[in-house]
Amino acid sequence: MSIPNELKYTKDHEWVRHESGEATVGITDFAQGELGDIVFIEIETRGESLDKDEIFGTIEAVKTVSDLFMPVAGEITDVNPKLEDTPDIVNKDPYGDGWIIKIKISDPSQLDGLLTAEDYKALVET
Repeated sequence: MSIPNELKYTKDHEWVRHESGEATVGITDFAQGELGDIVFIEIETRGESLDKDEIFGTIEAVKTVSDLFMPVAGEITDVNPKLEDTPDIVNKDPYGDGWIIKIKISDPSQLDGLLTAEDYKALVET
């Protein structure tokens, strides 16, 4: 299981890569492994501003459907176009081509409340 040190994480198994006011968000390697084969991802919130912990979409695997939660407040500026035709890219490359959304962050201080790689590793290994 891969947990890159340069990312921040949520207890809901999303990862965040912060770059100058924008965040790229996806689900962790742990999460995609628990879900199994991902068959559909629905994001209908592009262009919307959502608060931290609000649902921004759903991810459907063969076994289950799970909500996706905003790791920080902001406006969803982009949705990964590859997800429509190849949602399983999240299984294959969760931290790279399998990203899900991009956010224009409205409150950068919320990033401080996210988990470090070490904290997230401790969470999933308990």
